[in-house]
Amino acid sequence: MQQDAENLKSGTLIEWLVPLAFIVCAAWVTWHMPAFILDWGVYTEQLDEQFTRLDVTPNLPVVMGEHIDIIDILALLGLPVFAILGVMTVRRAAMEFEDWRKMDRLAVFVGRVTMMLIVLLTSVMLYEVIVRYVFESPTLWANELSLWLAGFVFLCSGLYAMQQRSHIRIFLIYDMFPRTMQRVCDVISTSLIALFAFFLIYGGYGEAFAKFNRWETFGTAFDPPIPATLKPMVLFVVALVATQAIINLISDWNAEPVIHSAADDIDQDEIDRLKKSVGADEGGDLDVAGGAVQSTKTGQE
Repeated sequence: MQQDAENLKSGTLIEWLVPLAFIVCAAWVTWHMPAFILDWGVYTEQLDEQFTRLDVTPNLPVVMGEHIDIIDILALLGLPVFAILGVMTVRRAAMEFEDWRKMDRLAVFVGRVTMMLIVLLTSVMLYEVIVRYVFESPTLWANELSLWLAGFVFLCSGLYAMQQRSHIRIFLIYDMFPRTMQRVCDVISTSLIALFAFFLIYGGYGEAFAKFNRWETFGTAFDPPIPATLKPMVLFVVALVATQAIINLISDWNAEPVIHSAADDIDQDEIDRLKKSVGADEGGDLDVAGGAVQSTKTGQE
């Protein structure tokens, strides 16, 4: 319990710098992925021309193969380093799901990365609005970059939502069952998720590998590799979601039955604000489901 209380103190600087550093390394490796494909995969003249056009540091000496420079190597090595560091340092915030284990740290870290991606996405959109409507000089990359980041946000947030048990669930019949039948329903739902992930990966692997191997781009002026990155990312995240669903099943197996109500959608901070707004912060009891406040002082009078 003491460890859980310490975990509530989240939001330290390292928890935000590490995901940001991970995103920087991932962005560099992704943008220079043609260099790794050319040296470690299949060489094509089209990909070579594309890398020549996209290379951010063309004047740096090559340290591996014919295309990979020192920054490429450092960024590639930084990915597992910052991922491990982020998983080790991430802590549960006060509003997050309480019963989490060490196996949940990866999903929570992905959630932190997703939050930073949302900040970057908002910054890109804000920058585009300013330069377009204030300076009348719109960019060629903001729209595609926003779509690209939004795709990663959509995918990564699914894993975080699964770990937080915040995905859409219908409890009308589930709450009526005894705990034994609830476990049966949990096994069935988790099995369906794993089965869906298996067939999606099995059916989509060939296309995803082909798009990645030729580093398929979006075909616009900015021409980002959205198909080459998002298609494999879909399969990767779906596999993680299925794994997290199994972890949830194991973690919640001995949990006590939970009766769901309308109050589940309101956190404690919001309840406190509601109490304060109606003057019930001194001895008042707020019935969230019914929306009524019953004062203990009134009963005494």
